[in-house]
Formats: sequence, structure tokens, C-alpha cells
Amino acid sequence: MFKNIMQPLMRNSRLKWTHARPTVAVLYQAIEPPVINGVRKPRKPGGYQDSGADIAYTLRARGIDVLMPQPSPAGDEGWCFPDSEQGIYSAVSQGATHLWANTIVFSSHPLQTATSLDSYAPTLRVVGQPPGLVEKFDDKLYLNNKLRDRGGFTLPRSWEVKLGDDLEALIRTIPDFPIVGKPVRGRGSHGVKVCHDASELKEHIESLFAESPVVLLEEFLGGEEATITVMPPSPDRAQYWSMPPVTRFNHQGGIAPYNGTVAVTANSRVISEEEMRDATYSEVMRQCEGVASLIRVTAPIRIDVRRFRPESKFAIFDINMKPNMTGPGRPGREDQASLTAIAAAGCGWDYPTLLEHILNGASTLKAFREYESPL
Repeated sequence: MFKNIMQPLMRNSRLKWTHARPTVAVLYQAIEPPVINGVRKPRKPGGYQDSGADIAYTLRARGIDVLMPQPSPAGDEGWCFPDSEQGIYSAVSQGATHLWANTIVFSSHPLQTATSLDSYAPTLRVVGQPPGLVEKFDDKLYLNNKLRDRGGFTLPRSWEVKLGDDLEALIRTIPDFPIVGKPVRGRGSHGVKVCHDASELKEHIESLFAESPVVLLEEFLGGEEATITVMPPSPDRAQYWSMPPVTRFNHQGGIAPYNGTVAVTANSRVISEEEMRDATYSEVMRQCEGVASLIRVTAPIRIDVRRFRPESKFAIFDINMKPNMTGPGRPGREDQASLTAIAAAGCGWDYPTLLEHILNGASTLKAFREYESPL
């Protein structure tokens, strides 16, 4: 246990709800994300129904009322409502007091724009990030540049590449390799590759142009990789705070593999209390909390960090507005703990307790819709 990090109340115990006991409907990604500044975020196959089913199953097993569109769901399907206006309204009209937005949102998303939800907005609670926040800060290049301008955050060197740029001339300005090429609006490790020379980098950039007119290049960070989940303020705790770091290992081609290919339980663990004596961990945790506080997130975010080289300080290289939230519980899902669930175990929280704490911090739909970007 990380007793120096956690408050005494944060243990594997049942919550006392700070508002009416919830009736929950989990939403999955059924609508296609729009093109934003020329870029469309790739849609996850299945629309996050796997983690949505884990959430719904676990909350229901915990004794929380969970609405489902099908009375007898099978596999990943039937546990969650589609995130279309019709799907959301169906859940609310059946009595949902809390929507768990296990999906990708944006400014034109029904959670933001649907007039059928207007009368519910002051009291209906939502787990997730405001659509306006996600649309702006899911752009990795935009957010990283804002953090650099702000100062106080450690980031790798980066370059922006646009369709039509002279690639050979731009690549000649890069001082050394390897270089990481990735989409500006990515999902997991999709499209992320470590390139070891100019020809490999040029080929990868051209492949990314097939789905996006803008590509982000970053210096390769060669040291230890870790991920840090930052929790938002809640009735239990008034400030943004970091769960213990989870260190990553067994990379493939220099990149942590997609969890759909290799379960994160096979290549990730919470760092030990002894390792936490290394001040570079606490320093990057404070930076991650600073990111969350600066953009005013309303649900957990997961920030990936990596050392420049062995024993050096960490740099922030990826900020995930929607962490994967899979977890054990459903039959056959024993190894499906997400990185956030692994971090929560370091706090003394099992997966059901993690979900209850996240649910207890839900914001009203009205607050979601009124979000204004600070940057």
C-alpha cells in the first residue's frame, strides 16, 4: 500500500453515496467520430463494448441498479446503450440517473447537443469528460504545445508534419534517430511506430497521411516507461491526485503493445514503495496532476511517461482522455485488468471499488455542457 500517497479513507470499503443511490446506464461508441481539423479519430472495433460490459456487470454484481438494453446480454453485447441520441434518451427515459460515457465524445456529440436531454441536464449525472474538453485536448499536438507554452512540464522534442510538406527537407532537420511517428488523434498504440532512419520515417509518415493530414513526430524516449492515472476531485477528496505509477515492460519494437494483443497484466505492474523513494516518480506525478488540473478534467485520465534514458527524469509523451477501463469479474475476463485498475490495486482498491469511486464523482450533464476551455 502507498500509505504516504493515499488518504486513510481510501481503502477497499463500500462507499456512502453523496447523492441518491444511482441507477446506471453505460454507453458505448455507436456513432462515428467527426472529422476535426481534418483528422478523424479511429473508431475502436466494437465501440468499447468489452469494457462497457465489464463496468455494467461489475456494478450490478456490487448491488447497484444497472439498466441494460437487453434482458439477457451475451458476451460483450447487450450490456450497454448506444451513444446516439435515441440510445441515450432510451436509457434516461427508463430511469437512468447516471450515464457512464464509455465512449469518445466531441462537441457535436448528443450528450452536448441533444435537446431531448435538456430537461434532465440539471440532475442527470455523467461519468466521463465534457465533449468540449475532449474535442480540444484529444489533439496531442495542440495540448503538448500548450503545455510547453505554459512551462513546468517535461516533454520530448517534437515536430509537426502536414500533408504537402517537403518530407525529405523536414526529416533532414531532425538531429538524430530513433524518432516516433504517430497520429495527432490516436487510440492506444494505433499508428505509433519507432523509426530508426530517414527512409523508414518517411515511409511511416506517408502511411499515416492515409488517415490524417497531420502527423506528430517525437524524439524516442529510451528509458523506463510508466503510466499514471490522475483522479479528479470528488466528494472524498478535494484535489486532483495521482494513483501510484504503473511501470511497463516487454515492449515490442520499442512500443508497449496494444492491450487487445497482449494483456497489460502480462507487461505492467505497480511500482514498489522502495522504488517510490526515487524522487523522479513523485516529480512526474505532480506534473500529471498539473495537467489534469490545468484542463479541468472531470473523470480519470491516464498519462504515459517515459525516461529520456535509464535513470534520467521522466517526460510526458501521451495524455489519454479516456483510459481503458476493462477489469476482471465477468467469466473469462480474469486477466483483463486495465492499467488504471492495476494502479488502483496499489491504493488498496479492487475493480468494483474503483468503479464505485469513479461513479461517486460523476458531474451533472449541465456542468458538462457548460465547460469552457481554459486554454
